[in-house]
Amino acid sequence: MEPVALALEPEKPQNVDTRRSNPRSGMTLNETFLLALLIIFTLPWAIWRALGGTITLPLVVVQIVVGILLGPGVMGQVLPSVYQAVFQPQVITILNGLALWSVMLFVFVAGLELDLTEAWAKRAETAVTSGLALIVPFLFGAGAALILVQSPGWVGEAGLAWQAVLGIGMACAVTALPILVLFLGQLGLLRAPLGQRVLRYASLDDLAIWAVLALILLDWDRLGRQGLFVLLFLTAAPLIRRVIPRQRPGDRWFIGLIWLSACALAADWAGLHFMVGAFLSGVVLEARWFDLERVDRFREVVLVALMPVYFLSTGLRTNWEVGGWAVLAAAALLTVASVGGKLLGVWMAGRMLGWSAHETAVIGWLLQTKALIMIIFSGILLDKQIISSTTFTALLVMALISTLLTMPIVTRLMKGKAD
Repeated sequence: MEPVALALEPEKPQNVDTRRSNPRSGMTLNETFLLALLIIFTLPWAIWRALGGTITLPLVVVQIVVGILLGPGVMGQVLPSVYQAVFQPQVITILNGLALWSVMLFVFVAGLELDLTEAWAKRAETAVTSGLALIVPFLFGAGAALILVQSPGWVGEAGLAWQAVLGIGMACAVTALPILVLFLGQLGLLRAPLGQRVLRYASLDDLAIWAVLALILLDWDRLGRQGLFVLLFLTAAPLIRRVIPRQRPGDRWFIGLIWLSACALAADWAGLHFMVGAFLSGVVLEARWFDLERVDRFREVVLVALMPVYFLSTGLRTNWEVGGWAVLAAAALLTVASVGGKLLGVWMAGRMLGWSAHETAVIGWLLQTKALIMIIFSGILLDKQIISSTTFTALLVMALISTLLTMPIVTRLMKGKAD
């Protein structure tokens, strides 16, 4: 997703016919934008409902798939005139701006969900499980990446092989914390002891992926700026933690969003990418300050009302230039590394901690969920040209397969336990 540049344009005379803004369709820019929104929100939901609308097929997966279908790789090839008429550059620029803000909000909430206090209280169990659940799939994913980078077309123009390998390895290791929260809620496990344990394990993995991202994006030319960002953040974080709890409940959200915007701007200025700042801004805050029920509702609104726009921008990144079969083969390799590595890591933790086979299986399949955090992470690597758009497409397919596997298998495991 390219950064959106905003510029003031000279005011047009009131008698100008703005319908000429889209000569292909005779529609104004506003009308074309609203048509794009109509398609983005209607099509995935209609397909999801037609397929049964069940929790075993998450709507978020359908939205991402439809985003791919609406992109230049599919719709742009099959119906080029329709694609160019609806998703013209000006419309894409506006949609990218919405997508940027939506994903910042989404990552901010993901940071709020990370409960470091609970993780520290049960640090021995958390460290063993989170560590193995992260390290094993990372090693598998890095091994798969080493195979891929032997051929041209997988490393980005501005990237080095070690950066691509490290990034792909972490993409295979991460757990999608916000989607995991959604799944646990649908399963009735969110506030249950098992659900809280799974969230605790996933929280440290999410913290690790953003730390690794900062390492990958470390810019020696901007080292001074990055050091200044860290210093300012460490100075401001304790202050904001003292200020927010003392405010009225309604004011806390506004201050939180101001803090989010400031951290994202500072991180991007330092060359670390605005998403690193967005995540860190949420990590240092406590979800309970904002009322857990309101946080849940806020996440739901962002997911329903804004994130579908981000899914479209994700679809616009898909690339099959090296051949569809090569991308699918790479996606299959990465899926085996990701899912297999996560299940093996959790199995090793279960053996060390004395878990039952059923408990181990449920935790393993929940933690292997990829979805949005991995897509956001990979999108940043693509933005910085660390990986190619072909690699991004393979990772995107891997994330979809991983997320599609979660609910059917966990639902069956939970049903088998109940019977």
